[in-house]
This record gives sequence, structure tokens and C-alpha cells, in this order.
Amino acid sequence: MSRRGRPERPPGRGRRAWRWTTTPVRAGGRAVLVRPAQALGRRLNQVGPRGWDLVLWLVTAVLFIIGWPTVQLSHEVQGSLMPVVAAIGVAPLLLARLHPLLGWGLWTVGGVVVPLLFDRAPGYDFPWQVTAFLVLLALLFAVALRDGARAIAITWLVTAVLFVVLLPNELSAGWVFGVTAVMGVGLLVRWLVRSRRELAEQTELGELERARRAIAEERTRIARDLHDVVAHRMSMVVVQAQSAPYRLGGVEPEVSKEFASIADQAREALNEVRGMLGVLRSDGQLAEDVPQPGTDDVLEMLQRARAAGLDLSWEGTGDPSRCGASTAMVLYRILQESLANASRHAPGAPVTVDVDFGDQVLLLVRNGPSSRAPGPGRHSGQGIIGMQSRAASVGGGLTAEPTVDGGFEVRAHLPARAASDPAAADAAS
Repeated sequence: MSRRGRPERPPGRGRRAWRWTTTPVRAGGRAVLVRPAQALGRRLNQVGPRGWDLVLWLVTAVLFIIGWPTVQLSHEVQGSLMPVVAAIGVAPLLLARLHPLLGWGLWTVGGVVVPLLFDRAPGYDFPWQVTAFLVLLALLFAVALRDGARAIAITWLVTAVLFVVLLPNELSAGWVFGVTAVMGVGLLVRWLVRSRRELAEQTELGELERARRAIAEERTRIARDLHDVVAHRMSMVVVQAQSAPYRLGGVEPEVSKEFASIADQAREALNEVRGMLGVLRSDGQLAEDVPQPGTDDVLEMLQRARAAGLDLSWEGTGDPSRCGASTAMVLYRILQESLANASRHAPGAPVTVDVDFGDQVLLLVRNGPSSRAPGPGRHSGQGIIGMQSRAASVGGGLTAEPTVDGGFEVRAHLPARAASDPAAADAAS
């Protein structure tokens, strides 16, 4: 025997020869069953309700087969009534899984009626058959395992009174103690099962919490990497654009104005990136808590685009105040993407923007054919798909297609207030 309580490996035998250990397994700081008991518990869990019902039927049948021919050893019963008396003592066992309290009640009625109707056999001191007594112990164990405290107390009290009344004086006290021990074991098993279940739930909650913590850490890492890769470089663009007129001598006013426009565009993009990074860094902050562009920012964006050199004209009709926050954000993003595509794919082409703020927000962005070659760069073709997804997110739609003269146009129709807007929700309610 080794120092840790494990058997020494028998000579000439492999690892499959030794399967047991006395060292307890610990989970969450609490000692649980040893390995053989854990294996037995897993096997019992695999039985299932139907399997347990089959076991109860088989045990009841065996007890009935034993009790039928031995009835006259305990009571003076006629031959025709022997199967009835045997069935009264063992049939309540069938209710041990689903309704143990009801099974105990039926057994108690039978346990009172049989001794009153039939005399005991000579030399037999018990009022019930041995098989019936075993069924009573099983039902008491099941009651302690499944029912409430009040039912357990009533069951124990009635059974104790029944033993005191029907058993001889020299046996009643011992058997009352035995019944108490059986129900105590049932309560202990119940506590162990509940403890194991609570331990499993706590373990699962701990795993979920660790998963949430890992997600939060990953979000923070992504935010940090994006800040290092994107925000720092954009900050350099802002600094270079702002300082270029001072670092370079003889800069004309038009060129200085162009540098200022570049700095403004880069600064706005930097602010948006920082807003998204703030959402990534704070796990409890909602995306709605970050300031989003609205209708007031649309005119400013159009002016900046024209100042950046885009041949742009626009016209707006209707009341922009009727536009909800979600629709305004989608409108801003679609217009932003459309202008970026026009400047990238059709440089030098005139661009017109028409916006109508009515019951629906109608947006039309059209650019003519380009007189110059498109700028360099790789284009994945995901811009139009992204605009369509944004429009669909508020219940609208978007089409983008070439025009007859070789240009391109984007048409979007959006609800004035999406269902997610607070005002729309209040109106619906």
C-alpha cells in the first residue's frame, strides 16, 4: 500500500488493473464522492425516469411473488385472499417515485386494515409481513427525499404512533428509532443531492462570469490595438495638416484652406473612432450612449465636402425636426458613404444631393460621369451593401445603380421615425 492510500500496482499487470482510490476528489473547495461513488452516480443518472419505473415494477413483482405464498406465515388468511393481502402490502411501492406521500398513505390504510381483519399467525409478533415492512421503509425514505418539511413531520409522527400502537412494547421504541434513522438518511441524501446541484450551478455561473470577463478583456485589447493603429496615425494626419502652412514657406491661401479642410475631416473621423473605442472599452455602456450624428450635422458635412473640392450642390425640403434620431444617423451615414464613393470613383464629376423630410425621408445622391481617372486604391464593393443594411435597420430601403449618361445615383427612402426611436415608441403605445 502506498503512502497516499492507493494500492501498489500488481506485478505484471497494466494500468487497467487498478481502478480505485481512497483520495477524495475536490471541486470548488468541497470534498465530494470518491471515484467509485462518482461512477455509480453517473450510472444512476443515466437510468432515467422510465428506467426507474421499470425497476420499481420489477422490485414490486419480486416482493409480491415472495409475499403471496408466505402470507399464512404471518396472518391467518384464506387461500383466495392471500394475493390480495400480499398486494396491499407491496403495491404502494409503485408510487415511490412520482407520489411517495400518496403511496405511504395507501400503505398506512392497508397497514391498519390488515391487522384488524386478520389475526396474526402463532409465534409471529409483527402486525405486517416482512415484504410490506420493507415497502414501508422504502416509502419513508422516498418521502424524506422528495416532500416538504411538514409532510415529512406528519409522516414520521403517524408512523411512530402506528408502531407504538400495533407493535409489542419491547419492539416499538427500537423500530421508531429505526424509522427515524431511515428518514434521517433520506434527508442527508437529499441535502447531498441539493449541494451537488448548487455546486454545479455555481460552477456554471463561474464559467459564464469568466467568459464575460474574457470577452471584456478581448474588447479592451481590440480597443487598445485600434487606438494604437488607427487613432495615433489619424492624429498625425491632423497635426501635419494643421502645421503644413507654417512648416512650408509660401503656401497660397487656397492651399492653406485645403490643409485646414483635411485637418477638420481627419479630426471628425478621429472623434468617431474614439467614440467607438469608448464603447469597446466600457462593457456596460450602450451604443446609444455615444453621441451620434443627426440632421444638424448633414448640412455641415455637405459644406465640408464642398470646401474639400467636391463639385457639390444640394437642396433640402420639408422639416428636418420630424426626423427621428435613428433615421437621422442612418441618413448621415448613407450620405457620407455616397459622397465618399462619388469623390473616389468619379473624381471631378458634379454631385447633386436632394433630401425631402416628409412622412418619409427621401434621399437622392447623383453624380455625373467622371472626367478623370478614379483615384488609386482597392475597393471591396461592400459600401453599397453596408448602406442597404443601414437603411433596412430602420425599416427603409436603398437602391444604387448607374445612370444612362454614365454617372451613378443612390436612392434611399427611410421612415421619418424608426420603431426604435423613443418618440415612435410612445406614439405606438
